[in-house]
Amino acid sequence: MDIAALSMANSQANLMTQVNTAVLAMNLSSIKEMGENITKLMEQSVTPNLGQTIDVTC
Repeated sequence: MDIAALSMANSQANLMTQVNTAVLAMNLSSIKEMGENITKLMEQSVTPNLGQTIDVTC
């Protein structure tokens, strides 16, 4: 393999690494946003006090 081909392969590998990193960052942002939305939905539930007390009388 000559130097030009090796350089081109290295450049392509670097580009793929940058693309993969960008895609992962976008996914992380989406997952974080979904988590925040789920938290908001849970805070606005119909019975917000559900599960906060336990009846232990027998």
